[in-house]
Amino acid sequence: MPEQLNIAALASGKGSNLLAILDAIRKGSIRNAALAVVISNNSDAGALEIAREHGIPAVHLSRKEFASDETFNAAVLNVLETYHVNFIALAGYMKKIDPCVIQRFRNRIVNIHPALLPAFGGSGMYGMHVHEAVIAQKAGTSGATVHIVDEEYDRGPIVLQKTIPVAADDTPETLAAKVQEVEHELYPEAIRLFAEGKINIDGRHVTINSR
Repeated sequence: MPEQLNIAALASGKGSNLLAILDAIRKGSIRNAALAVVISNNSDAGALEIAREHGIPAVHLSRKEFASDETFNAAVLNVLETYHVNFIALAGYMKKIDPCVIQRFRNRIVNIHPALLPAFGGSGMYGMHVHEAVIAQKAGTSGATVHIVDEEYDRGPIVLQKTIPVAADDTPETLAAKVQEVEHELYPEAIRLFAEGKINIDGRHVTINSR
């Protein structure tokens, strides 16, 4: 069995994907993993409240409270070290991860994107903006993508994807609701595969060991 995943979840909003991961761990769908800490740049984030309700350390770290990027990033790394984190899951975190964190956790940071990458990704493509773009381009399918986080927005190797059809009468809001259901299935599944040591990463190529 591989080393247990001690996961830091980074979130800025209500934390629905965080809750999906937490539920999967508590129900035993994900074994060999634990949520070690939840970090948010938003003191009012629902994700922090979820953490507190479940006895998980909840840490608010805002760049505004630090004199420089360097001191902020040092604080982030200190929290990750304090809670013995070896894996990071971004769950609606509205801040780009600094290269110093990526280098420390290379191929051990994942994100879920509410569309099928590489389309509809990049700077500014988050939340409802993504679904608006999908509707505007009259795409026939959408879905969710779990990918490795690297130095560029939404460009890291793809781990898992799941597609859904876009109905002719879908609005950004109805599409968002359908995609979120997919996210809540796909993200815990990806974490499970990492926890079981079934994800192999070679450069930009990801393979899943089915054994």
